[in-house]
Amino acid sequence: MTNASNESDDIRDALPTDLNAVDSRAEYRFPDNSRRRIPATIYLVVGAAIVVGDRVSSDSVFFNDGLVVGAIALILVGVVGLTSGWRMTVDEQGALAAAGAAAGFPIGHASAQQVWRGIRSRPTWRVLCYSDEDPPLRRGLVLVDAVDGSVKEHFVEDNLETWDDPSPKGPTRVSSTS
Repeated sequence: MTNASNESDDIRDALPTDLNAVDSRAEYRFPDNSRRRIPATIYLVVGAAIVVGDRVSSDSVFFNDGLVVGAIALILVGVVGLTSGWRMTVDEQGALAAAGAAAGFPIGHASAQQVWRGIRSRPTWRVLCYSDEDPPLRRGLVLVDAVDGSVKEHFVEDNLETWDDPSPKGPTRVSSTS
């Protein structure tokens, strides 16, 4: 039994080297939303081909009303894909720089997350930033447009988090024994 427990102690779970981002020195480029235009174009071409095929050969067994309704839906999805395929000109480094200017304080730790806004899914960087003091005295949330780099919204406040006390904050769980 002790031999089996020694063997299990030797087994370690390790992240494959190609997935380890910490040791990677390669530049990471965030995927561009304009790639949405490729499937959107395919949807438009296929939908249009079905509609044209139905109109040209209305007596054909290959086309019916259900297929035409599906083709029209495919065309609508293609139009939405084309109009929401924004080309991102601002990367996360540019978003962090714009957030630093909007926050009004020197930024220490920060994190950028790409999100979408509106019905046309305009790409936007959501940047959470802290001031460079230790511990940070101020924090901010800045939304930076990934297409033109403009600051859409920003909120800055004093940092309300306490960093000295390691005890957990927030609601405490009470168990009922009835």
